[in-house]
Amino acid sequence: MSYADKVFVQNVKEILKDGVWDTGKDVRPKWQDGTPAHTIKKFCLVNRYDLSKEFPIITLRKTAYKSAIDEILWIWQKKSNKIADLHSHIWDSWADENGTIGKAYGYQLGVKHKYKEGMFDQVDRVLYDLKHNPTSRRIMTNIYNHADLSEMGLYPCAYSMTFNITGNKLNAILNQRSQDMLTANNWNVCQYAVLVHMFAQVSGLEVGELVHVIADAHIYDRHIPIVEEIIKMKQYDAPQFVIDPNVKDFYDFKVDSFKFINYVCNEKKYKIEVAI
Repeated sequence: MSYADKVFVQNVKEILKDGVWDTGKDVRPKWQDGTPAHTIKKFCLVNRYDLSKEFPIITLRKTAYKSAIDEILWIWQKKSNKIADLHSHIWDSWADENGTIGKAYGYQLGVKHKYKEGMFDQVDRVLYDLKHNPTSRRIMTNIYNHADLSEMGLYPCAYSMTFNITGNKLNAILNQRSQDMLTANNWNVCQYAVLVHMFAQVSGLEVGELVHVIADAHIYDRHIPIVEEIIKMKQYDAPQFVIDPNVKDFYDFKVDSFKFINYVCNEKKYKIEVAI
């Protein structure tokens, strides 16, 4: 079975068994019919994925990895906040009249800051340090900018990455304040696993661990029947992940630079309502 399947099943079973409901409390998210979207949650799940062993994609249901990669490139490579630059429509509900999500996600990564070595945005600073300061304990990004929160369509969920080189392996910690386990869990894991692979390759490093820290891991009330069905599905081995070895510049990666060979998964499609 895929290790990511094992982690996902363990996480959601723990939430369903020992989680705490927010029923009866005033919650921000709403269903499209206006009904409050309540959740059952666990505080602080920490999952570790050894990327050198296998790629952490679930097989219990199909993860739309091409769309997930397209979004991570939109944020980290294009540093865009324009939904027109994204091929999927996952951000449409949070777009403003100008077709942007405000000063969120890619916008924050693209803002340049002054360092003693010159001006860098957050992505280029990471790329610089991985090559020039591999022993640094300061290689990190943070897009939860309090000064700009009022101008964001949605406060960042996955908001911080910390990179650390051990030997010749690139490790990373993804900090996430909030995680919709059904709709976004493996989507985010796949995205940031791909990101670590990208940074490692262009920096002449091998991939190590991706550690995913989730502060508020929750399942929405209307998602529970689907989650209970999915975790009973047959599990398969993880596919082989292949990254184009010819890409040496981070900004040359494209969605088609990545392949998942023998990705066998349960193909059942679920109609999943999204809380906004």
